[in-house]
Amino acid sequence: MLNAELTAVLVGMESAGKSTIFSKLTHYVTGEEVNFRGSTVVCRRAVIHGTNITIVDTPGIRHQSDSETTRMALREARQGDVIVFVIRGTHAAFELKMLSRELEDYRYRVAVILTFEDKTPISFCRAVEQFCQTYGVPFVSVDARAFEHRKHALIVQAVRSAKLLTRPLHEIFALDLANVDPPNTLLEHKTVGPWLALILTILLFGVPVVAAYLFASVTQSYLDTWILNPLRGFMQAEPYWLQVFSVGDYGLLTLGPYSFLWAFPVVVFIGISVAVTEEMGLKDRITDALDPWLQKVGLEGRDLIPVLTGFGCNVVGVLQSRACGQCTRRQCVSLISYGSACSYTIGATLSLFNSAGRPLLFLPYIFVVFIVGAVHTRIFNRKTIKLPDTPRKTFLQRPTWKGIGFRVRAIVKQFMLQAMPTFLLICMVAALLDELGIIPWASSLLSPVFMLFHLPGSVAPSVLFSMIRKDGMLVLNQHGILGELSIVQLFVVVYLASTLSACLVTLWTVAREFSWRFALQIAGKQAVTSIATSALLAWLVPFGKQMSLITGFMHLMS
Repeated sequence: MLNAELTAVLVGMESAGKSTIFSKLTHYVTGEEVNFRGSTVVCRRAVIHGTNITIVDTPGIRHQSDSETTRMALREARQGDVIVFVIRGTHAAFELKMLSRELEDYRYRVAVILTFEDKTPISFCRAVEQFCQTYGVPFVSVDARAFEHRKHALIVQAVRSAKLLTRPLHEIFALDLANVDPPNTLLEHKTVGPWLALILTILLFGVPVVAAYLFASVTQSYLDTWILNPLRGFMQAEPYWLQVFSVGDYGLLTLGPYSFLWAFPVVVFIGISVAVTEEMGLKDRITDALDPWLQKVGLEGRDLIPVLTGFGCNVVGVLQSRACGQCTRRQCVSLISYGSACSYTIGATLSLFNSAGRPLLFLPYIFVVFIVGAVHTRIFNRKTIKLPDTPRKTFLQRPTWKGIGFRVRAIVKQFMLQAMPTFLLICMVAALLDELGIIPWASSLLSPVFMLFHLPGSVAPSVLFSMIRKDGMLVLNQHGILGELSIVQLFVVVYLASTLSACLVTLWTVAREFSWRFALQIAGKQAVTSIATSALLAWLVPFGKQMSLITGFMHLMS
């Protein structure tokens, strides 16, 4: 890296194919064949395979955007030796013109890579190539998803042969070509589109959650019979402190397996669902269709991408919010923190509702969390003026197994190396605090507070641990607490535990992205909304009766 021949920076608009080209040139395994807008929120560096050329992958640039990712890309471009314009052949003239204006105050060595070769008319490719040759700009046309070795060599040659341009970029790249837009679907229909997008969004997360629930509910009895019960019996003969940390009320074998059983399938199934829609390009169509509705809560359609990502992991959602405009990013993070129930939250709530014999409570729970999160975002964030942006429909295409497999592998790795160790640590800390009498003392101390919500003090540990990690609420599974709670109490304690605060890792990420002051502001506002709505739910007796009737009816139907 230090003795690099030169540094080439890939610059282009969203969905142009920069990350795919980066992965192919470097033989880098991440980000292969990703087909969703705004997938890159950081700059990545590597060496082009077989050369000493450093290549930099940058986030996509938006037209007339003030997003952090756009500024990041332009800043990186100005520090490179060669700028490689990565443009969609279907929108070559518009994208070359826009990129040239963004960088018009500088002189650069420039090369051009035209992507979407398979969707671009041959006449367009020849026109761009001829235009580049006229001004001495190296040009390569590729289909990034079917990258050939020959193209690898041509791109390396183009980077090395790029020469310093003497004329302003916007004067050079003044092509006059029409755009080739993807075909319209029902999602682009003004009336039908938003409703169809809403249905697809519900299916996008609803189907994986149902599948995860069915898998976990069937598997749990086998897990207890064949693995956990024998292990617990074996541990009874071990020393007392080993029993405390393994099979005690908060032991690793008592709570740990249920976190894995109920959270892991949710993580994997949602990961597969999201990966498929991203690979197809469908996710962008959905977010564009929902733009008019999201504007009512101070967001843009594109801001839904980080919010949806937050359902997998809030931390990743906060990082993805870098692609939001500065006028909407804080609102987006606020909604992620409150309304995006992450995979671990979903897994924990499914486990608790199922253990209490009320699995269908999950439906009103997830609805209330998201709706209250949207209202919370609108109340605490004033309406702002958004910069106009040019709609960019994504080409729909078949997903690839490599793209899907990479995403799912990354999610599984994160769960196994980060999520589970943290939860197991919570179990050990809880076991120690319980043995020292601190948990019973805290429960007694906080009993008057929880009485405001018609809740017993014994639920205090679940709420406290959920502020560290969302599946910390699984400690409710102990001491027979769930059996003592009414349906309304169960709903309220799960809602309170999941919304009182974002987990510590999410707050830490928000502080790093913005400031600790903003992170604490978000935490404070979220706590106010959570406490107020939890109290409202607890005291709204008619609502509880209606919920009991609805749940009872659904039980009969099932």
